[in-house]
Amino acid sequence: TSLAQRKSKISASRKLMLKSLMVAKAKEELDQEVLDKEEEKQRYLMEKVPPLQTQGMSFAELQELCQELHAKIDVVDEERYDIEAMSGMEGRKKMFDAAKGPTQ
Repeated sequence: TSLAQRKSKISASRKLMLKSLMVAKAKEELDQEVLDKEEEKQRYLMEKVPPLQTQGMSFAELQELCQELHAKIDVVDEERYDIEAMSGMEGRKKMFDAAKGPTQ
């Protein structure tokens, strides 16, 4: 029998239904993955960053706390910037090396 005469064992409507079921299942799994990641993030933050206790603090103590937090944020921002800059440099170096061609 020729290829043109062969009929699919699954009808077009059944294929479409199966495809839509697969897409729905994939979306469901993706949504669950997003929820799982958010829960993991919340667990991590609760473990690493305890909630601030500001009750009973004077205005001066609150100002000092804010200054400490700003200093910590500055350190983290600098580290993140350094990491991003280094990863960018490595990427540019690899592109430059590739553009030079193979070394002999």
